[in-house]
Amino acid sequence: MLRFETAGESHGECLVATLTGLPAGIPVSLETINHELWRRQQGYGRGGRMKIETDTVEIVSGVRHSKTIGSPIAMIIRNADWKNWTDVLPVEDIEGGEDKKKPVTRPRPGHADLAGAIKYDFHDARYILERASARETTARVAVGALAKTYLRQFGVEVLSHVIGVGPVRMERDATWDEIAALSQKKDVLLGCVDQETEARMKEAVDVAYRTGDTIGAIFEVRAHGVPVGLGSHITWDSRLDGRLAQAIVSMQAVKGVEVGCAEEQATSYGSKVQDTIHYDKAERRFFRGANKAGGLEGGMTNGSDLYVRGFLKPISTLRRPLESVDLETREASLAAYERSDVCVAPAAGVIGEAMVAIVLAQAFAEKFGGDSLRETKRNVDSYLLQVREF
Repeated sequence: MLRFETAGESHGECLVATLTGLPAGIPVSLETINHELWRRQQGYGRGGRMKIETDTVEIVSGVRHSKTIGSPIAMIIRNADWKNWTDVLPVEDIEGGEDKKKPVTRPRPGHADLAGAIKYDFHDARYILERASARETTARVAVGALAKTYLRQFGVEVLSHVIGVGPVRMERDATWDEIAALSQKKDVLLGCVDQETEARMKEAVDVAYRTGDTIGAIFEVRAHGVPVGLGSHITWDSRLDGRLAQAIVSMQAVKGVEVGCAEEQATSYGSKVQDTIHYDKAERRFFRGANKAGGLEGGMTNGSDLYVRGFLKPISTLRRPLESVDLETREASLAAYERSDVCVAPAAGVIGEAMVAIVLAQAFAEKFGGDSLRETKRNVDSYLLQVREF
């Protein structure tokens, strides 16, 4: 089983990620992981934290001589901002520590502040927001980079693009080549493949900037080269669409998920939205007349490109705070303000890539096993031959 965990707080010493279950022999490049971390930090609408942090990963176990060795992989990403918080969030109590705290007693609507404070019996939401912060996704992206490298050994690629920001929506489907070209760009604006639409998206973000507001978005993750048969129909928790949906909604600020053209299918007749089945005798393969199912049928991949969309609510921290209640006085007050983003659309797409890659890597490992890359490749090649001869 491929498993991962993350640890760390937004302003703590570092973020930590562990990944168990990758076979031995997978090539690992620090440059590749750091590039993914760089991609997560880009985009118009990001906050001041991105000017402080230059995220780089340290691998402290599980990789030697640039290859996995089959044992658990542990990674550390240090927080540059920690130097400003050493007296605020010390591990051991310090003299005068109470006076150095930066309490958050005015919970933000839409954030974990109030529910977490009540659940863990804190009258200060500082510890809640430190872990609930999307800073945690830096560790997920590092894990996702390893998952993407694993999948790449078998010809599977995972990328993303942004299809909506606030009221602005791209009205056409992007091609895989457009999305691949976007991922190579050095100057990231809002992660949309259509320049005209992206310009209108920027205008919407500018409105949020000027008014002290934040703005939501929709990102789409695509997986290309996915073989048929990952996942299963036999139990509720082995259905791959359900696992992907949970992974995407587990991301901070994501409130909804769409697999394929779910919204269009829900408002159409079946004859208009089911993907017809065809057979290419020369290639000896089945294929679909369209891909409204998003590459998934019955909880399993069907050989078409997989795509999943995540729906981001606007970030909860507003420079023009909303109404709240002080946890200490119980008096009406304005919500607290912590340095935050206005729009996180392209960053969310990169995080979504990581989560989709992790779930696909888990499904891949479940189906094909293998303690080494060579063994897994033999298993994959044997299965693909079986598929071709079906």
